[in-house]
Amino acid sequence: MAKDSEVVHGFPHLDTVRAAITALHRRLSPEGLLSYAPSVLPADVAFADHDDLHLGAQRVARALVQHLRLPEARMIVSFREMHHAASVELTAGPEYFIELNDRFRTHRRDIGAALAHEIMHVLLHRLDLSFPGTRANEILTDTATTYLGAGWLLLDAFREDSLSSQKLGYLTPEEFGYVLAKRAIAFDEDPSPWFTSPQGYTAYSKGRAQALRDTQRPPLTTAGWSGRHRYAKERRYALENPGRAASAHHPDADSSSYAFEHGPDGLRVSFPCPTCHQRIRVPVRGRVRARCGLCRTILECDT
Repeated sequence: MAKDSEVVHGFPHLDTVRAAITALHRRLSPEGLLSYAPSVLPADVAFADHDDLHLGAQRVARALVQHLRLPEARMIVSFREMHHAASVELTAGPEYFIELNDRFRTHRRDIGAALAHEIMHVLLHRLDLSFPGTRANEILTDTATTYLGAGWLLLDAFREDSLSSQKLGYLTPEEFGYVLAKRAIAFDEDPSPWFTSPQGYTAYSKGRAQALRDTQRPPLTTAGWSGRHRYAKERRYALENPGRAASAHHPDADSSSYAFEHGPDGLRVSFPCPTCHQRIRVPVRGRVRARCGLCRTILECDT
C-alpha cells in the first residue's frame, strides 16, 4: 500500500501482466472465464460510514467470495496495525483469516479493494496457479483480480493530489487500467461509470489506449499505415535472407512484437493474440484468418 509517497506510473510490468493474462486463459477455459461476467457491481461492495465495521467487512467479503466462485470459503476479517494493506492466511480452508490495516477502520470505502486482492490469493491458491518470486506472484494476483471482475475496486482506490497519495496493489494505476480495459474488450463491458476516483478514471483511459494498441499491430488488418509499412519492409528482408531469422527491431519491440520464422513450408510470422497473448504462427501469404487455439479469438490478418 503506497500512502503519501510517490506513486510509480506507466507500464514497467507489462510483460509480466501479459504473461499473467495468458496463464489465466490456460488455467481457466474460455467458458470458465465467461463465468466471471459481469464484474462485481458497486452496490454489492458498497460500504457506508454508518455500517458496522466488522459486519460490513464480512458482507463485502462474502460478495467477493460469491463473485469469484470460491466454494464454501468463509472469510474471517479482522483489523490491526501493519505495514501492508492486508494479509491472508492460506490454509486448506474452509475458513480463511484476513487481516486488514487499521487505516481501513476510517477509510471504509476502500475495504472492498483490499479484500478483493486477498481473496484472489485464496482463489489462485486453490487453482494452484502462481509465478516464481514474490513480486511476480503479486502482479499475477493483481492481474487476476482485475481480469476476473473485482480489480476495478483496486484502481478506484487510487487517489493522488499535490499533498498526498494512495494506491493499493503492485501494478501501476495505468497497468490496472490496461488489464481492466482488456477485460472490458473481452467481456463487452464498460467499467467507466463505476469510478469515484478521478485519478482512477484517468489511469483507466491511459490503460485503455495501451490495450487498444494491442489490437492494432501487424499483421492484424487493423494495424495503422506506419505499422503496415514497417511490417512490409521487415517481411521483404526476411524473404531475401532465408538463412536468418527476422524480427521486429523497432524501438518499442516487446512481448507484443511479431517475428518472422523460416520453416520447411516457407516463411511464417508469429505474433501474440491481442486477447490472451498466446503466440500464434501463420504462413506469410497475404490475407489469412487465424483462430487462437487458447482463447478461440478469430483474427483477420494481412501477412
